[in-house]
Amino acid sequence: MGKSDLPQSMARARPPGHPALRAVLLGLIALALTLGSLLHRGKAPDRGDASKDALCTQADPLFPSSILRDELEGLYKSDPFVDQAAELLGGAVRIATESYDDNGPPDEDPRWSLFHDLHTYLEEKFPHVHSKFTLTKVNTLALVYTWVGTDPNLKPLLLTAHQDVVPVEPETVAQWVQPPYSGLNDGEWIWGRGTCDDKLGVIAQMISMENLISRGFVPTRTLILAYGFDEETGGKAGSFAIAEYLLEKYGEYSMSMIVDEGGGFGEQSGAVTAFPALTEKGYLDVRVQVDTLGGHSSVPPPHTGIGILSALLAELEKNPMEPTLTRTTPLYDVLQCMAEHAPDVPDALRKDILRSRTDNKALKKVGDEFLTTPLMRSLVGTTQAIDLISGGVKVNALPEQAWAAINHRIATDSSVGELQRRLEVLATPIAQQFNMSLTAFGKEVEDRTTQRAGVITLSEAWHSALEPAPRTPSDADAGPYHLLSGTIRATYRESASFHASGKDIVVAPGLFPGNTDTKRYWKLSKHIFRYDHLGATDAYNGAHTINEALRTKAFPDIIRYFTYLILNADESRSID
Repeated sequence: MGKSDLPQSMARARPPGHPALRAVLLGLIALALTLGSLLHRGKAPDRGDASKDALCTQADPLFPSSILRDELEGLYKSDPFVDQAAELLGGAVRIATESYDDNGPPDEDPRWSLFHDLHTYLEEKFPHVHSKFTLTKVNTLALVYTWVGTDPNLKPLLLTAHQDVVPVEPETVAQWVQPPYSGLNDGEWIWGRGTCDDKLGVIAQMISMENLISRGFVPTRTLILAYGFDEETGGKAGSFAIAEYLLEKYGEYSMSMIVDEGGGFGEQSGAVTAFPALTEKGYLDVRVQVDTLGGHSSVPPPHTGIGILSALLAELEKNPMEPTLTRTTPLYDVLQCMAEHAPDVPDALRKDILRSRTDNKALKKVGDEFLTTPLMRSLVGTTQAIDLISGGVKVNALPEQAWAAINHRIATDSSVGELQRRLEVLATPIAQQFNMSLTAFGKEVEDRTTQRAGVITLSEAWHSALEPAPRTPSDADAGPYHLLSGTIRATYRESASFHASGKDIVVAPGLFPGNTDTKRYWKLSKHIFRYDHLGATDAYNGAHTINEALRTKAFPDIIRYFTYLILNADESRSID
C-alpha cells in the first residue's frame, strides 16, 4: 500500500522514516563503551596464548606506496589545512538541505531547491573534481561522479554518502551552542547539522580527490562517487535511482567494493577498536488495525475497538522476540576480537568467549553475560517499538476503526517472514478471545464465516519490508575486507591519538543497527562496508539531535582515511 492507498487517518500521519541512524552509529560506539564496561572487571592476568587459532586476525597496516601519500601527509598535518577543511565542511553545512518524510518529487517540491545550491557550492569549491569526473544527475538531485580508470579490467571503487540532513525542530534552536546551520569552526568544534551526518562524508571525499588530482593523480581503477539526497527518509528517490543507474550501466556485482557511512571507533578494555559494519538489520513497519461496528457510546459493547487494540498491543509488548547470541551474530565477532586483542578483559571471561567457539554451554554462558542490557539486547535481537496510534472521532461515538504502527528492526539471523509469523501467532488468541476475524499479511487466519464482532488486520505499512543485509565476507580470502582493515589501521597510525598513546587499533567486524543507502546497492557488490572513521569522542552530541558538531582536528583524519582508501584500492589487484 502506498500512502495514497492508506485510510485517511493513517495517510495524514507522517510515517516513521528509515533514518541513516548516525545517531545509532554513535550508539554503536556507545556499544563499544558498554562492552568495555562489561568486559573490564579488574585487571586481567597475562593473556598467555589466548589468541591461538585466532578468529580475529588483524591485517597489517596498509600504507599507500604512492609518493602522493608523503606529499599529502605534510599538508594534512598543517594548521592552515585544518582550518581550510573545516571551512569547506562549514560552507556545506550552511546550506540547509533538509529532507522530510512528505517531500514530493525532486523536480516539483520547492523544499528541494536548496540542494541545487549545494551542487553549485561543490562545483565552485572543488574545480579539479569537476574537471576530471563526469557528473551525472540522476532523478534530478542524486549525484554520480565517474572517473574512468586506465585499466578497464579492474572493477570500480564506489564511495557513497548523502546530501540531506534531518530537519531541525524549530523549538530547539535556542538550545544549540551555535546556530544549527552556522557551520562555525570555533577552533575545537565545527558546528551544525550535517557535520556528523553526512556532509562530512561528501566533503571529506571531495577534499581527498581535489588534493589527489591537484598533485597529478590518475586512477588505474575507475572511481565512482555517489551521493543520494533522501537517505534520511529511506532513499526511495535518491539511492534507489542511483542503484538503477549503476546496474544498467555496469551490471550486477560490478563494483569491487562499496564504502558508505557507518561505524566508527572507540577505546574500551585497553584496546582502541574500529567497527566497520559488514551487515545491517532488516526492517518492517507493521500496521495493526481493528475494525468494529460503530454506534452510540451510551450502549457500549464490553470492549471497544480501542480496548481490543490495546489488549493486542499489550500482548505484543509482553512477548518480544528474545535475542540469542549465536556464532553468526555480528556481536559474537566483536567479542572474539575483544577476547583476542583487548588486554584488560578478565582471564575467566576471555576463556569463556574463546571456548564458546566449539562449546555450546560456553556460548550460552557468554550470551547470558552480555544480553542483560537494553542496548545489547536491541543490537542482537529483533526490536519492536509502538510509535503511532489513532482511533475514534468523537467522545460519544463508538470507534469504528483504531490502528497502531509498530516499527521493527530485524535481527541479522532472522527474517521478515519469521517476524510476520510470530506476530500472527501472538494475534490469533487475542482475535479468538474477542470473537474477531484475523487477517495477517494477506492471509485469513480466523475466518469471517461466522458472526464476528469485527476484524483485526496485520499488514506491512509503507512498503517498508527489508530483509537483513547480506553479510560482507571477512574471511582469510576476503581481499576487500583486508584492504579496508589495513587502511583503517594505517590511517590510525598517522593520528595524533596513536602518537600520543602508542596504542594501536583493532578492527572488529560489526553491524549497523539501522539502514543506510547501501540497502539499495546489494546487487552492485558482495563487499559493502559502512564505516566513517569517526571516533567516539569526536562528535559533540551525536546526530539527529541538538548540538551536532564534529571535532575540528578529527576531520583531517577522516580525509586521510578516504585518501588512503582511494590510493590503496587503486594499487590493489586483490579486490576484483
